[in-house]
Amino acid sequence: MLVVTVLVVFAPFILNPFPETSALAQFNAGYPDLMQRFVIFGIFAIGFNILFGLTGYLSFGHAAFLGVGSYAAIWSMKLITLNVIPGILFAIIVAGLFSLVVGFISLRRSGIYFSILTLAFAQMSYALAYSVLTPITGGETGLQIKNTDTPLFGGPESGIGRANLFGAEMGNSTELELGNWLFTFNLGYYIAGAALLLAFYLSIRIFRSPFGIMLRAVKSNQQRMNYTGLMPKRYTLSAFVISGMFAGLAGGLMVAMDTQVGPERMFWTASGEVVIMTILGGAGTLLGPVLGAGFIKYMENIISKINKDILHQWFAFLPDGMEDVMVAVVYPFIGKGWHLTLGIMFMLVVIFLPGGLVEGGQRIAAKFRRNKTQD
Repeated sequence: MLVVTVLVVFAPFILNPFPETSALAQFNAGYPDLMQRFVIFGIFAIGFNILFGLTGYLSFGHAAFLGVGSYAAIWSMKLITLNVIPGILFAIIVAGLFSLVVGFISLRRSGIYFSILTLAFAQMSYALAYSVLTPITGGETGLQIKNTDTPLFGGPESGIGRANLFGAEMGNSTELELGNWLFTFNLGYYIAGAALLLAFYLSIRIFRSPFGIMLRAVKSNQQRMNYTGLMPKRYTLSAFVISGMFAGLAGGLMVAMDTQVGPERMFWTASGEVVIMTILGGAGTLLGPVLGAGFIKYMENIISKINKDILHQWFAFLPDGMEDVMVAVVYPFIGKGWHLTLGIMFMLVVIFLPGGLVEGGQRIAAKFRRNKTQD
């Protein structure tokens, strides 16, 4: 908990290690939009890990709860108030109810059949949001807060409405300049960060509770649970609903940061992304999902921006022919090809570090402890 708190509070400093005038400043990730993505998808992955990491049930449809939470939040802001608190609460409640229905049906099966059922529900939800329920979801163009909306308490004065916290807009930022470094402190990020800390604390309590032990028992041997008179389905359904509510919280926070909601949040690729985040960081661990979400979002937003011009600057010290060779070798793995690098990293982690990045950190720490003991 202390580690995550330090990372969240001091993220503007930690993610901006290079001066603005440095050639390496492009690796800085301490700007509000990206920091918000780190914490929001961290919450999404934490919730998914409660289901997959503890019970072993692999859901391919968790993006549906993210999207449902987003739609609930945007309608709360269009009808009630632009304040983010009611919107986030509605997102959690509606996503929880929807996950209860989906889980009640999907958990009648296990293994690959459960995974396919959740994927089917997610794709049906996407199709409904994209075309059938257009008056509610806005269809392909999505929904946003307009000046024609008239919420009960306040409303947008002109243009596109923005979410706020008791009048303070989410986009409000304060900048601190120290030498050649520029640090940005954003209100929206710290609200999302507070939600991440709360979600992480709840995850710790669940992992270390008798309920968490029962979820591990579900993963270990459901037949033995049945013999002892316990009902595994009750525990798995509870875990599924809690996981869906975490996804709804992430969806509500996405609306709080950017009041534009579209059906693409419910597409199957978003569900696959959270699976990769959890496995890459370490399924069944506390820190793993947060690390996995941060790693993937960093690659998606930073590594993908590196182009050939930047590579030529990096290898300018080499002879012309060698410079072109190095650029040709490296370029397929960055820019638009960042997915190739992610795929290779994912394969290496699955093969050599089944416990994810957390296992890698534990091995390094154990090696240092062993060397220190020998000394």
